[in-house]
Amino acid sequence: MIDKRNTSVRSEFCLPTSKFPRVVIIGGGFAGLSLTENLKNKNVQVVLIDKNNFHQFQPLLYQVATSGLEPDSIAFPYRKQISGYKNVVFRMAEVEEIDTKNQKIQTNKGSIVYDFLVIATGTTTNFFGNKKIEENSLGMKTISDSLNIRHQMLQNLEQATIICDEKEREALINFVIVGGGPAGVEMAGALAEFRKYVLPKDYPEYPSSSMKIYLVEGSGNLISAMSNKASSKTLQYLKELKVEVLLNEIVVDYDGTIATTKTGKKLLANNMIWTAGVKGQTPKGIDEKHFVRGHRLKTNEYLQVEGLENVFALGDIAAIITDKTPNGHPQVAQPAIQEGKVLAINILNKINNRKLKPFHYKDKGSLATVGKRRAVADLGRLKFGGYFAWLLWSFVHLMSISGFRNKLLVGINWVMSYLTYEKSNRLIIRPFKKDKS
Repeated sequence: MIDKRNTSVRSEFCLPTSKFPRVVIIGGGFAGLSLTENLKNKNVQVVLIDKNNFHQFQPLLYQVATSGLEPDSIAFPYRKQISGYKNVVFRMAEVEEIDTKNQKIQTNKGSIVYDFLVIATGTTTNFFGNKKIEENSLGMKTISDSLNIRHQMLQNLEQATIICDEKEREALINFVIVGGGPAGVEMAGALAEFRKYVLPKDYPEYPSSSMKIYLVEGSGNLISAMSNKASSKTLQYLKELKVEVLLNEIVVDYDGTIATTKTGKKLLANNMIWTAGVKGQTPKGIDEKHFVRGHRLKTNEYLQVEGLENVFALGDIAAIITDKTPNGHPQVAQPAIQEGKVLAINILNKINNRKLKPFHYKDKGSLATVGKRRAVADLGRLKFGGYFAWLLWSFVHLMSISGFRNKLLVGINWVMSYLTYEKSNRLIIRPFKKDKS
């Protein structure tokens, strides 16, 4: 039977009949999936909407970009994820607009009404309005982005074998990574190991030492969200890997060949990866007054978007602004997962007219890796780096990947890579060219 509340005139967006309140979740990232899992088989109808039909494990995107993993190793189908969840349905669609007055959302495949709406749409790359950099560089927020980086890198390395002009060849194989957070640091470390172990075997036409890797960070510290000890240790590891780290520098221009910093430095590279910032992405319909810095939705301690009774926000898009968290919580997986658990309780409490539970983030620590056998860890008062931190990082990330098959594939791949220093298949499946439109 088709639910009569469904106002869509397009037959492809139909939903099963339910006597329970409908919770519509936009976005199947860590936050959306956590909420879905904690509402499974409860007295609500859950509709999970995402523009993709799979969840992607973003912390390992840099390994896909550098041929360390295949994309299907870090992706898991939503339909397989919710198999056995009797009250959950998935619909692949892109939400175009939210109508909070009539409690309805419009997608590219029809419209749907809701009793409770949860926005867990995450973030997108923030180029801070610099259109030229946006046109010529690549972000790293999705599997598609990672594959674009991989294909451009391999194409340029192949092209460099043909070029005789040394300066032109140098530009083809050089990399500039902008942003010294975990994503930028991990990407720089992976590229340095690619240069050390793969380049000499695959591309003997030119010396691997000719590849330069620049990491540009606007502040004076790498991974500034972690401790000073972790920051200095990370800098040490990158220097050991011969990555050129430029602190207190900001890239202000990039034409596809030369990156210019604020102090006037010129960095020759045809490859720029931008990890310097993110901003919230939401469909149209939410008034700008509900947003705070970084285009995040301001919520109260119960994860309700302030001023909107039945609209909630989770994960990277949400900002719980308090005296203790003036900028909201960190935009990483752990707060998103914990918020999903608390919001599940609050939605059920709201339905049953019970008191709502405030969200309190329990920081379980931070980890970042800088290539093989090098990582840093901040676990409360315990702060350390090196081989044990790398083993811990590997274990935590392996256990966090969805699906036994994916855990097995990634585990085997890591073991093989550890023993042989070999990457996965370095194939150019689809030639890539940056669309500047």
